[in-house]
Amino acid sequence: MSGQVNICEITSEVKQALKEFRFSKAQYTRALVLKVDREKQQIVIDDTLEDTTIEDLQESLASHQPRYIILSYKQEHKDGRVSYPLCFIFFTPRDSHAELQMMYAGSKIALQKEADVSRAYEVRELEDLTEEWLLSKLGN
Repeated sequence: MSGQVNICEITSEVKQALKEFRFSKAQYTRALVLKVDREKQQIVIDDTLEDTTIEDLQESLASHQPRYIILSYKQEHKDGRVSYPLCFIFFTPRDSHAELQMMYAGSKIALQKEADVSRAYEVRELEDLTEEWLLSKLGN
């Protein structure tokens, strides 16, 4: 073992999905959930959630498997404005397999760059992924 972390390939399907997701004009909360295919060492699409809530997103994730989440969140501000901040959420549970955690960690920056998302957050426990948590990260 050389100690070098392998960066997983971002498939053309994922690149296209990221582009479409980023430039969508949807007026609701959406999420693109990505995972690492260990055998192929590729980042692939796990799920797409349209017109969802943070609670639905939380329920769709397995508590022991890391995931990358690209989230377009419908944020309603106190002054009545509505914005759709794009967030990159790295869900990496403490009890997931060490090799898998390393593959996810090694590929995180490349995927974040590919997604072109500056707001990046990390969640270690699934129950921490709440609307209150997200709003505290985004500010109001």
